[in-house]
Amino acid sequence: MDTAQTPDTTKAENSYVIPLGYRKMENLHIVFWLFKDVAWCMVWRPLGIAMIVPTLVISIIIAWRTRQYMSELCHNLAISIWITANSYWMVSEFLGFDHYELIGDLTFKHLALIPFTIGILILGFYYLYWKPRHRNELETM
Repeated sequence: MDTAQTPDTTKAENSYVIPLGYRKMENLHIVFWLFKDVAWCMVWRPLGIAMIVPTLVISIIIAWRTRQYMSELCHNLAISIWITANSYWMVSEFLGFDHYELIGDLTFKHLALIPFTIGILILGFYYLYWKPRHRNELETM
């Protein structure tokens, strides 16, 4: 350890600090997400559909604000895409087209697999490609 560096300095350099305003937004995001999913569970269509917008918008803002850290960006993008898939699935059930056949045994509900797969591919890119090639760089994960 450099003699000019104290243990506190080293700890601070190796920390990812979330500004309070960002943390409050993340916590509010969880509230909206829970309301959306509770509304889905209880079949409260107007509330569930209304909660899509703030839940998705805040997740996109969070991804944008963390774009300088590849680990945070990839995970937050995957969350935004997950919310998109989850919201589509909910709407397909609420509007009653989830069970209509699309191709063979696949129904319109199964279209949610497209964004779910995109989210998995983003995380696969991060863990299988980006992270191994940048293992010596300081990241949040």
